Amino acid sequence: MTSLTGTPVLIAVCGAAVLAVLVPLAVWRRVPGPRAVRAGVRLAMVAAAQVSAVLAVFVAVNDQYGLYDSWGDLLGTESHVAAAPDLGADGTGGRDIAAAPRVRQPFAPVTGDPDLGRGLLLTHLKGAVSGAEGEVYVWLPPQYGQPAYRDKDFPVVELLAGYPGSARDWWANLDAQTRLRPLMERGEVAPFILVSPRTTLLPGEDTGCVNVPGVVNADSWLSVDVRKMVTDTFRARRDAGGWAVAGFSAGAHCAARLAVGHPDRYRAGVAFSGYNDPAAEPDSIAAHDARLRRTTNPLWMLTHARRPPLTSLYLTGEPRDGYDDGMALRRAAEPPTQVTVVPSTGGHRVTVWGPLVPDAFRWLSGVVGGPVAPEASTGRVKASQSGATPVSASGSTRA
Repeated sequence: MTSLTGTPVLIAVCGAAVLAVLVPLAVWRRVPGPRAVRAGVRLAMVAAAQVSAVLAVFVAVNDQYGLYDSWGDLLGTESHVAAAPDLGADGTGGRDIAAAPRVRQPFAPVTGDPDLGRGLLLTHLKGAVSGAEGEVYVWLPPQYGQPAYRDKDFPVVELLAGYPGSARDWWANLDAQTRLRPLMERGEVAPFILVSPRTTLLPGEDTGCVNVPGVVNADSWLSVDVRKMVTDTFRARRDAGGWAVAGFSAGAHCAARLAVGHPDRYRAGVAFSGYNDPAAEPDSIAAHDARLRRTTNPLWMLTHARRPPLTSLYLTGEPRDGYDDGMALRRAAEPPTQVTVVPSTGGHRVTVWGPLVPDAFRWLSGVVGGPVAPEASTGRVKASQSGATPVSASGSTRA
């Protein structure tokens, strides 16, 4: 996968653009050959300079907003779905997740990319249940390596990017770890493990974080495979009360949908400038099927749940960009469901969402809580209020 993000790539492309201008200036009058040949060579040099300049601008914008990770993502030629079996309503395919083999993943530290800051770990996960695969970034809080916490399991927040988007976005564009580290060190925010998995799994399409047999199992990738891998590999809480999911834009839609649909897996959801109707993202696979569009709408899910789900939502946005849909969810919510709606200003952009991170995580700290002893983090919960079968992770030794 040829990367389209990161400072090294940006420097290389900008350097090539500069050379594409300087070389013609240096050799313009020294191009040999007949007049027609000289004209053709000069025209080619001008075209190369223009293409290089456009490419440099594109890479700079892409690097700032984290739209595409690779040329495959950009051109719609790269799928991250090896299989998409029918996993049923609960997204597990009838498997006992607690009894499934451990998914103890090898992680490597992320180095050489100043955009991502320090402390990130990276792995490539192949989802045993979903059939999806992709990169997963993990950041461990400052307390994780401290002796006082060696026997504690930590709460987890799964971070979802928008569409198009990258698993890097929460680190490179929202600066999540940079904003949260000092707050955790001062005790203002709980020491969360932060997990950012790939969400763009299909070429040129937004999965909407749904399961569609034969197409993609994006829900199970996030709520089963990634979740179990984290609890097996790290000292992470396995109970629903120790997990939350957060996202922006299309990722905000996913965060609300997963929190409402899987209260047995997530106790809270944070959504920056999200939406309820999947058709708000025209490239969503849920937007073009009437039944799927209806049943994956968080508002419909909330009002049609067998009983109000035990989950809490923190929703931000402007009128017609997250706020109105958030208010609709708040009006529909019945205890124990809790919905907090916070107005924001500045538009639909990462420069708006980044500064919202501290307050959202202060809120999360009051809902999800902090590290607990492993015996209090069993992950063996009762059937979901929304009708889903609970997902739990094995109690194996973890890092």
